[in-house]
Amino acid sequence: MLRNILFNDAAFEFVKVFLEWVEAFFVIYLIGYSTFLFVAVVTGSSSLYKKRRQEKLKNTINRDYFVPISIIVPAFNEEVTIVENVRSLLALDYTLYEIVVVDDGSSDATSQRLIRAFDMKPIRRPIQRKIMCQSEEFIYESVSGKVPLTLIRKKNGGKADSLNMGINACRYPYFICMDADSVLQYDSLSKIVKPVIEDANVVAVGGAVRPANSVQIDRGRVINYKLPSNVLACMQVLEYDRSFLASRILFDKFNGSMIISGAFGLFKKDTVIAAGGYDHSTMGEDMELVVKLHEYCVTNEQPYSIKYATDAVCWSQAPERLIDLCKQRKRWHLGLFQTMLKHRKIFANPKFGAVSFVSYFYFLIYELLSPFIEIFGILTMVLAFLVDLINVPFMLLFFGIYAVFGSILTLTAFFARTQTIDLKISPADTLKAVLLCLFEITLLRFVMAWVRATAFIGYKKKRLNWGRIERKKINLK
Repeated sequence: MLRNILFNDAAFEFVKVFLEWVEAFFVIYLIGYSTFLFVAVVTGSSSLYKKRRQEKLKNTINRDYFVPISIIVPAFNEEVTIVENVRSLLALDYTLYEIVVVDDGSSDATSQRLIRAFDMKPIRRPIQRKIMCQSEEFIYESVSGKVPLTLIRKKNGGKADSLNMGINACRYPYFICMDADSVLQYDSLSKIVKPVIEDANVVAVGGAVRPANSVQIDRGRVINYKLPSNVLACMQVLEYDRSFLASRILFDKFNGSMIISGAFGLFKKDTVIAAGGYDHSTMGEDMELVVKLHEYCVTNEQPYSIKYATDAVCWSQAPERLIDLCKQRKRWHLGLFQTMLKHRKIFANPKFGAVSFVSYFYFLIYELLSPFIEIFGILTMVLAFLVDLINVPFMLLFFGIYAVFGSILTLTAFFARTQTIDLKISPADTLKAVLLCLFEITLLRFVMAWVRATAFIGYKKKRLNWGRIERKKINLK
């Protein structure tokens, strides 16, 4: 037997005890994650259906009051999608807003396409730098459309630097940051500002991000919804719905949200400026800003709230190539690591309450360390199998139950999201979701675990890189 070749009796006993402890920890880890996922999905689903029932009971929606909003769109080599993006923003069902596009020194025709498409004119306009950023090269404006549109071309400095330029240049007290390859649903602005209207202490609101692959959108309205034909993108739809439905809604219950997607989030400008703006030294500037706001407000004893608007939807492109998905997830994981390291004072600090003992702990164990735990657990079980120290039928049954349980929760999240925003799912897409959810919770999850675990190799060389992925035109009419 292999164990007789590799170990003597004393070494084998040590290995046996070690493997038993590791296997027990791995099983407890998976049970803990499954339990959290169950609580989060049940909480999220019930919240969505409850909110949907409340909306149906309302006869009218008050649209007489509008919070002035600046929409900041950082762009780097986005000539494929930038014009369609801005056109969709001009069609939003909202009254008082402006659009500020910040071209971060693109090497393509991003600025030129905007200037031609919207007949923009050069202007001289001083920009007060309340937050440090690279200097502007030129500024163009157009006032012929529904709302003011500003284009600022600046020296290359990264996405965070571009967002800081947008904050310095925007006119209104609240700003939205979004990606240039994304499209806001027609009513997204009116829905994402609701928490601000209801509570003056709200400093940030996150929106829901959904993959736009294969979705047909006309003036911000979904006219044809179907799951992507690309298998990888389709699995990401399931993953996104589970993620946004689960931790985002659950953490929102106790003001514990630690991340707002860079694709769609609203912030109170003066609080962001006071906190120091976006950090250009991190790869996860979106999460870092939210955690920074927690730390700033608690440290300065400022009453605050960070909310999540479940019905404010942003449609964004999901990577359709594995190489692009790997680039994206590596960047996300490195950003998570940098943020948690920078704000480690929050961990186990009673001053921060549930943000410390629930949110930070969750992101530490089940996000940052999870790829290493999962890979080590799998390798340990392989070793245990080779030396005949594992109950194979039990482990197969356990992983089978884990996969089926996770798939059921994924489908619960997916159908809850689609039904509560009136998206019609065809029988073919229903079958596709059922078939692919098992592969997403097992195969894709463990592939991404390996990708995230290896993200630290050579990351310093790419610290300020935008992380380019292949762009395609969004399916707009």
